[in-house]
Amino acid sequence: MAKLHFSLVSPERELFSGEVDQVDAPGLEGDFGVLAGHAPFMTALKTGQVTVRDGGSARTFDIDGGFADVTPDGLTILAESAVERS
Repeated sequence: MAKLHFSLVSPERELFSGEVDQVDAPGLEGDFGVLAGHAPFMTALKTGQVTVRDGGSARTFDIDGGFADVTPDGLTILAESAVERS
């Protein structure tokens, strides 16, 4: 399976950057998932959870809005605030 480059950035710092299988995010118009090769788009995000899946593991981050930008190079989420769930 091809990998997707994903970055999650808040105003304070970059919380995640790496190659993953899938990212699920809370879009303002509905939740969505991104895999490698996804069509480019940009959308606003609502408060919710971003789930990063790689192999059999998953990491979850709580975000308070922001923007997601999917390009041929990957997915970048610019969150207004974000913390990783323990």
